Amino acid sequence: MGICTEMFLTFAKIGSFTLGGGYAMVQIMEKEVVDKKHWLDKEEFMDTLVVAQSTPGLFAIDMASHIGFKLRGVKGGIVGALAVALPSIISILLIAMFFQSFKNNIYVEKIFMGVRPCVVALILAPCFSMAKKAKLNKYNWWIPLVCALLIVALGVSPIWCILAAGVGGFIYGQLTK
Repeated sequence: MGICTEMFLTFAKIGSFTLGGGYAMVQIMEKEVVDKKHWLDKEEFMDTLVVAQSTPGLFAIDMASHIGFKLRGVKGGIVGALAVALPSIISILLIAMFFQSFKNNIYVEKIFMGVRPCVVALILAPCFSMAKKAKLNKYNWWIPLVCALLIVALGVSPIWCILAAGVGGFIYGQLTK
């Protein structure tokens, strides 16, 4: 099996079995891409994660396309993006076709009520994992906390937080050479 076929199957599987969007996929994507397939090492994965978070678009598609591009250039990027998006597109089409007849069904409502807390956990788990990998310590733990508070409490755009952290990191790196 060629690498593009293997990438397509891997990212389609990730896209098919992950509820909660891109951030819920991070842990599963890391296990597949880093631990099982060894396409990237942990450092490359974290770098790709940072780039995908910083670029416009859907996070899961950005991740898959960046990883695909690293592996097989433009063709790999297209394969990764299509593979991770295709299951969602198919699901949305199916839901749109049948949702009207089920939207007031008490059992469907209860299923969604049960899935919501699970989705929250799927999104939080990669946050803790990323915090460990980001090498937070007693000197820099305040940075993500301040950024989160600025975004949530004051409505500051995440873009400004990313730019400020990047500039701050650059200046810190220059001063500590």
